[in-house]
Amino acid sequence: MFKLDDDFLLSLGLSAMPAEEKEAFLQHLYEELELRVGTRLSDGLSAELLREFDKLVEAGDEAGALHWLETNRPDYKKVVAEELERLRQEVVANKDKIVGE
Repeated sequence: MFKLDDDFLLSLGLSAMPAEEKEAFLQHLYEELELRVGTRLSDGLSAELLREFDKLVEAGDEAGALHWLETNRPDYKKVVAEELERLRQEVVANKDKIVGE
């Protein structure tokens, strides 16, 4: 699907970022992506459906969570791709601020 790694940073023009900052920045990007995707995917779902999904995630049931997404939000891959692209564009637009140039 996608990987937030050194190759991703290279594609953003951030390969020169110091190594100690890369890991923290990638973690920040992952958390931001997770928040954005979660917000969009939860939109319009009932509290009961959201509780079902939360239980699967909290139990570490990746297969169950994936099945739940495929059943209840079959567009989840599209949502992830769209949000990743939005985040990518924001990073590219603010690249100079991020690297402190």
